[in-house]
Amino acid sequence: MENLQIRKIYDNLERNVLVMIAIPIPFFGFVYLNSENPIVFLEIPQIAEFWEYFGLGMVFTILVAQYLIFQKETKYIAASDFDLNRKLFSYSKVSVKRFKILFFAALMAAGGLLLFGNAGFTIAFAITLVFFSAAKPSPDRIIRSLKLKGEEKDLVDGLKKRE
Repeated sequence: MENLQIRKIYDNLERNVLVMIAIPIPFFGFVYLNSENPIVFLEIPQIAEFWEYFGLGMVFTILVAQYLIFQKETKYIAASDFDLNRKLFSYSKVSVKRFKILFFAALMAAGGLLLFGNAGFTIAFAITLVFFSAAKPSPDRIIRSLKLKGEEKDLVDGLKKRE
């Protein structure tokens, strides 16, 4: 019974994360391709240069913040005396929160590129993709983040096998 609950938590987490990864990519792709070789001409009002650099700074600040928040919250979960289901449920909530922040950062990077045409937003988006890739939950990452041992580790490691 516990295996089914663990599997359900993990599958929901995996699905939600993949959706949050997939949505900003085509939007950024369109903006990037249109900035390189315009097909659609958009009337974008002139915005003060301050906002360009403020936005770029915000994207990078958000990228650092999501990492620090995730590390702090997973340390708390790992140190708790929760049972495995509660640990995984808490880890799932923290991961979804992290990916919502990354999702927002990706959309900000795309919006910044659209509004300002600054290559810094392309770099910010690329770094966001690295975080998306490196942070995507897997049984090994869950075990490492939560410092699972023994039976808990074996149960989570069993998620690698598809049924």
